[in-house]
Amino acid sequence: MKAVEVHDLAFRYRNGRVLDGISFVVEAGEVLGVIGPNSAGKTTLLRLLSRVLVPEAGKVTLFGRDLDALTKREVARTVAVVPQEFQVAFPFTVGQVVAMGRYPHARGIGFETGEDRRAAEQALEETGTRHLAGKYLDQLSGGEKQRVVIARALAQEPRILLLDEPMAHLDFNNQMEILRLLRRLKAELGLTIILVSHDLNAAAGCSDRLLLLKGGTVLTAGRPEEVMRAEILEQAYGCPIWVGADPDTGRIHVLPRL
Repeated sequence: MKAVEVHDLAFRYRNGRVLDGISFVVEAGEVLGVIGPNSAGKTTLLRLLSRVLVPEAGKVTLFGRDLDALTKREVARTVAVVPQEFQVAFPFTVGQVVAMGRYPHARGIGFETGEDRRAAEQALEETGTRHLAGKYLDQLSGGEKQRVVIARALAQEPRILLLDEPMAHLDFNNQMEILRLLRRLKAELGLTIILVSHDLNAAAGCSDRLLLLKGGTVLTAGRPEEVMRAEILEQAYGCPIWVGADPDTGRIHVLPRL
């Protein structure tokens, strides 16, 4: 089943930055990594997929339904977003932040139903953050906070998870924790995951396929070993690049050549 279909998508900001003629398909349960240089249109693409932005042209379908025909609540019940930066205006606890993810299902003010509590508790459990429920968000480390924001998204009970730079500003250990978590969410929950990442090695390590953008268009797409080739990456990033493989695992590694 096709979870996401994008056909000839186009968008322009007032300052002129664009997406032009973007087309791709994401199968249900697949992890798609979106990579590319700065200003390639990666974050804009996520905003279009979650209908934060409306395209000038083209069409997006989610599980066969036109995105522009869905209500805001239907979109939020299908797609959850983990933004690059997450801030709250007041000192909420982790439990309260995760419960906020239930807003697409709320029947009134508050999160008082048994179903809401069950979903929030399950999200805490799935992300290993149950022990943090009573702490305030500003008391957490970067890795803990990122897992809590993912838990908030999971509380929506989405079918598609969009993540914008989920491993930015994290150390190696926390990056690996997030990567392992994403793999587990795919395997255990069957989530379709689309993630934007500047970290080419992380993107290649956790994605089934990669979408490489440059200048608002698709330069290429395919399995990591098809996309992570020096000549392709050099064309995208405009600098010499080394691509090799780990002799033990076979995983692709990418480094700039100085």
